[in-house]
Amino acid sequence: MTTLAISVQKKRKDNFWPVYIRVIHNGAVAYIKTDKMVHDSHLGKTKEIRDPYITQELNRKIIEYMDRLNRKDASRWTALQIAQFLKNEDEDVCFSEYARKHIANMFNNGQERTSQNYRHAVESLELYAGTTKVMFSALTSVFLNQWIKSLEHTKRAKEMYPVCVRQIFKAAYKELNDEENNLIRIKFNPWLKVEIPKSDPTEKLAITPEECREFFSAPLPESKFISPLPELAKDVVKMVLCLGGINTADLYNLKKADYHHGIIHYFRAKTKKFRADKAYMEMRVPPIIEPLFRKYQAQADDEYLFNFHARYTTSDSFSANINSGLKKICDSMGIPKDSQYCVYTFRHTWGTVAQNDCGASISDVAFGMNHAAGHTITRGYLKLNFEPAWKLNEKVIDLIFFSDAKSHRANMTKPENVTKEPTELQRFSAKYMMRGTAYFKGQKLGEIQDIGFDNVEQIIKALVQFIPDDVPVRSAVQFKIENLDKNQVSVHERTKGKGF
Repeated sequence: MTTLAISVQKKRKDNFWPVYIRVIHNGAVAYIKTDKMVHDSHLGKTKEIRDPYITQELNRKIIEYMDRLNRKDASRWTALQIAQFLKNEDEDVCFSEYARKHIANMFNNGQERTSQNYRHAVESLELYAGTTKVMFSALTSVFLNQWIKSLEHTKRAKEMYPVCVRQIFKAAYKELNDEENNLIRIKFNPWLKVEIPKSDPTEKLAITPEECREFFSAPLPESKFISPLPELAKDVVKMVLCLGGINTADLYNLKKADYHHGIIHYFRAKTKKFRADKAYMEMRVPPIIEPLFRKYQAQADDEYLFNFHARYTTSDSFSANINSGLKKICDSMGIPKDSQYCVYTFRHTWGTVAQNDCGASISDVAFGMNHAAGHTITRGYLKLNFEPAWKLNEKVIDLIFFSDAKSHRANMTKPENVTKEPTELQRFSAKYMMRGTAYFKGQKLGEIQDIGFDNVEQIIKALVQFIPDDVPVRSAVQFKIENLDKNQVSVHERTKGKGF
């Protein structure tokens, strides 16, 4: 049984009383604030309202509320749920406001870099909509598809931005809607009719050992500054290259306590939130960059290992300035703009040289670069020995800085028995008998075999039904596609939350 009544609670400093509609349900009380106020002169001794205009208007509102309640089974609702239902039934929700709160929570939970991507995605959506107050009702499938189409000229944003907005929408849909009690504030899910394109393949940024030698031996461009940006950039990327391709964010965040016995100990900022081992890594500092450790050492009373934070307020600002310095060096070397280097060039180079020129396996490279390499759970409970990564790092340094060995990639030729480049199985006729199988961590999840498919994505979409709900978001699932009539095989990988 629900009772609604007009009431007041506390008097404001200006001696006015805000007026509420009190909700009493199953012995609990909640309040719905109105836009009305009364003065002491319009209140009785028991604080009953004596203003006939207010009582007449709010009594009409109470009749309207009771009529809406009578159309619902509210017996299991709480008083607060009833108040929210009556207050918000016809009220559209602002996506922009919810998104900003969601992104702020991500930032406060330590997901600084990810929260920036989400913020850029929402800003892109608002720019296209022409308002900073995008409502959920405006996010129709037609609007979202048009916004996504406007991003088609981008390489990554066309996939990343829609995925970020969709994740915020999913969080709001789950938080604001209570389907069990029929409390629905977000009326529809437009993403069922929205197709998110794939981002362009990642550019292979690695350079050869010969190009590395040219870069590190090239003269710095002239500068009037005592501490020129190109000099800082060259020193930092040398540290990146000689510490197993460490990220600039991790260099920036290193503390004095993280460096002892000639070894740095750190948790990789980019992935520590998502791995059981918190992306922990130890790397021995090679003699070649010990002078740089001294050159950029922070003050004695500073907890940080390097003085980068004294010059730049965030790791992103630090990284952006390093890239700016690299551009100046590349310009002075006459390197074309489309071939110029960035910080990630030297991280990619470490892995490529380790594999191509030092004979390391892909697993060895992944271990040295602090990638999980599919062993996130195992790494979480092992006490790892990082010496193999140190030895591989020394091999890479010796080959680049202490030899004139030619790049293996430069000497690679196409095998004589190869007549054409292999073609990936993507499109085919619907008449062919196709078999598709889904795998997660090597375990077979399900299989289909039929005709009528025109492309790989149709088969993958049909296989998604076999993927259990408990497969974590951001986990990779493999799909093996076979053309049984032509004896062709293709393997594809999709990430939960992005690919399906």
